[in-house]
This record gives sequence, C-alpha cells and structure tokens, in this order.
Amino acid sequence: MDRFDAMQAFARVVETGSFTKAAETLHMSKTSVTQLVQQLEARLRVKLLNRTTRKVNVTADGAVYYERVVRLLADLDDAETSLSSASTLPRGRLRVDVPSPLASMILVPALPAFHARYPDIQIDMGVSDRIVDLIGENVDCVVRGGELTDQSLMARRVGDLQLGVYAAPSYLERVGTPSHPRELEDSNHRIVGFLWARTGKALPYAMRSNGESVHIQGRYVLAVDDGNAYIAAGLAGLGVLWLPDYMSKAHLARGELVPLFEDWRLDPMPLYVAFPPNRHISIKLRVFIDWVAELMAEHAPIAERHHA
Repeated sequence: MDRFDAMQAFARVVETGSFTKAAETLHMSKTSVTQLVQQLEARLRVKLLNRTTRKVNVTADGAVYYERVVRLLADLDDAETSLSSASTLPRGRLRVDVPSPLASMILVPALPAFHARYPDIQIDMGVSDRIVDLIGENVDCVVRGGELTDQSLMARRVGDLQLGVYAAPSYLERVGTPSHPRELEDSNHRIVGFLWARTGKALPYAMRSNGESVHIQGRYVLAVDDGNAYIAAGLAGLGVLWLPDYMSKAHLARGELVPLFEDWRLDPMPLYVAFPPNRHISIKLRVFIDWVAELMAEHAPIAERHHA
C-alpha cells in the first residue's frame, strides 16, 4: 500500500462524502479507492468511515485523523514545490470557476502574462454563474460577484464592481429615453432580467440620488443566468441593463450602449475569490488568487479599504 495514495484517497472520500465521487476526482477506479481506504484502516486498526448504502460518514477517530492527514498532504505538497526552482515556479493543475464576462473580458486575455510567469500551472476553468459545490466537484476556488451566502467558505475580497444603467440605442428609439428610474416600472419599458443562481430570481436594483432611494424590479421579456447572454440581450434592444464598468466600457466607446440616470448611484458589487475551508491553500492557488487581485485592482479596485 502506498501510504500517500491511501491518505489522499481517504481525505477525498471525506471531502466528497462518496467513494464514487472521490474516485472520479482522483481519476482512479472506485475499487482502487475502496481498497486503499480499507488497507489504511487495517494498518491503523481503526475504523475511519461508516459506510451505508446511501452515504459515507466519517467516524470520530476518522475526523481526527482527517485533520492530521490534510496538514500532512499540504506539507508534502509544499515540500515538493519548494525544491529547486519550484519555489518560484509553482506547478500543477488548478480547477477554478468564474463568471463568463469576467473570463472573456479580463481573465482570459491576461492569461498569457500569467502563463509566462507560471508556465507549469495548468488551469481547468469552468465558466458559469451557477452555484458550484467546491468540495464535491473538487474545485479549488470560484470567483463570484455579490455578497457570499455560503458562510462555510473562506473568501478574499478582490474588487468592487462599480455599476451603471444602460440601454441600446435601438431600445431607446423604440420606447423613448426614461428620465427617472421609476419610469422603468411603466408598462412600455422592459429590463433584461438576470437570474441569480442562489435564488433563481431577478433581484430588484437599489438606486439613490439626492436623498431619494428607489428599488427597481421592472418587467422583462427575457431573463438569463449568464453574463455574456445578458449583455447580448441588451445589445439586441431587449431591455435596460445594469452593468459593471468593465462590462460596459467597450460597448459605450462603440456607441452600442447609452448610459442612463447618470446622477443616480448604485452600491458597488463586491467581488470575491472563495475556496473551501480545511483545504490547504497551495502555492499554485495562492499565486492565482494574488494574480486575480492584481487584475481587479486595475479594473475594479476595492472602494473602501477596512481600517485596522
């Protein structure tokens, strides 16, 4: 029995709650994972997992052992990456999930510079606005806008997205240019709805000007759950958009979108990198998070830094 493989298999079963999922993320057969864990239990003479037909639960002894194993595996990973040039050139595969506009407009165009700096890091990038099960899907981190609702995750705030309201010229020619946000509630106006993954609903937008505050719900003919599709709908004249500056800039410059209600303010949307608790922050993950933070400092700097 390879003790390293056995400890890794055991840790992944605990994290995913399933021998099948653990085997998938480790690219091993379920039989191999099962045998490794059984051999580990035989060696330790301790029952680490309770298995039922529906799920796998860690025992009290297994929970204690898991905490030690995670630290050992992390130390081993650091030991390997600290040898020779690896301390300056972290290596390995990173699994990340990011919103589609952020990927296409900021992250992917900047990746050549990241790759030049870290040529041995391989990135598997999921591009979506869906809720990701970081542990079950073995994802190292996600980048998400909005307040985090999953309090079990660790997170680093990397930016604040300044928001504005926009519409395509074709939309404004058809229904007219509104002068007050409340006009968007009128029967002739439409917004493009964005379906947030955590609620499945389009949220109202809060706007303020000179002490006046309004919450705009609006009506839509189309609601989507993807940022690139959201922009496309607005450009097609299907309704009014609420966009971060980085998403609107190029379209404004080309005259494809027109800003509305420029004397009204919207609260900035925080942008976070979130990752699982108890998951060691490897060198490769640390440099990726630092790189995202560097990029967002250029494109969407944090509005207010917390004072000690």
